[in-house]
Amino acid sequence: MAVEHRKLGATGISVSPLCLGAMMFGAWGNTDHDDSIAIIHAALDAGINFIDTADVYSRGESEEIVGKALAGGRRDQVILATKAHGKMHDSDPNRFGNSRRWLVEEVESSLRRLKTDWIDLYQIHRPELDTDIDQTLGALTDLVQAGKVRAIGSSTFPAWQIVQAQWAAEKRGRERFMCEQPPYSMLIRSIEKDVLPVCEQYGMGVIPWSPLAGGWLSGRYSKGGDSPAQSRRAQMIPSRYDMTIPGNQAKLEAAQALGEVADGAGLSLIEMSLRFVTSHPAVTAAIIGPRTMEQLQSQLAALESPVLPAEVLDRIDEIVPPGTNVNQADTGWDAPWLSDASQRRR
Repeated sequence: MAVEHRKLGATGISVSPLCLGAMMFGAWGNTDHDDSIAIIHAALDAGINFIDTADVYSRGESEEIVGKALAGGRRDQVILATKAHGKMHDSDPNRFGNSRRWLVEEVESSLRRLKTDWIDLYQIHRPELDTDIDQTLGALTDLVQAGKVRAIGSSTFPAWQIVQAQWAAEKRGRERFMCEQPPYSMLIRSIEKDVLPVCEQYGMGVIPWSPLAGGWLSGRYSKGGDSPAQSRRAQMIPSRYDMTIPGNQAKLEAAQALGEVADGAGLSLIEMSLRFVTSHPAVTAAIIGPRTMEQLQSQLAALESPVLPAEVLDRIDEIVPPGTNVNQADTGWDAPWLSDASQRRR
């Protein structure tokens, strides 16, 4: 199967329209390292050349599994991305965040776990308001100049912070974020209002996470089928799957309606969901996160034809209007003054 490759923003790097996300490899998902490695190899054999992980995924175990999978000559053919920011120690407040102190230390740990000399895309996993963005960009610039990192990016940054980072890089002569990794799916479309236009304006690549909306678009939740409240993810994040919450009930109804659109188009809901994300002109690749080989195989069809017909996109827009989230709580990252009343009214 011939796989279309797309440029990752202005980096000059070419990647497949699906990126293999490794969050489910390790204690958070598939604890069998050999099985996880087999899934990684199957994805590469199918034409995926882009892998994304993070230090915080199973506290480094995901990176270790990816490192083992790429040993033996596969590393050079893969565009390898990882992220830093997440809490890597229960009691040490400095083993976390976007500070120069932590990034310079943690990149070495990621390189060791990944068994590589360089990281193609090193991303800041979430914003951190009490760390000057220039401190973060200064550290990342030094890592690029040292050859440890090829390009840098952000993840789940709101549009105003993406712009702030671009301005800081220009003003101080720093490396700039070349890529953004936001949440995006047929159920979670708010980034169409501002994040995606901003990324296009700055020539940034976009690699959305959770194109299946945390399993809501997996096709499991048809009428009379399984309830989201019984899912494996519901044990990890109960509020996201609590069916007494009106926003979650609305997601279920929208997912069922979208399933009917997929049936009418001769597609699985999974394939339509992935192709919806990669149809947007600002998007470079959608990040898939399989835990099993069966899940991977169900998603690979979107590699062959990553763009949906206009009439299917129109039907999707009728169910979930552009720029909206079905459940307004699905934002990926909220500024603390929205979620913490003590900060909102201080």
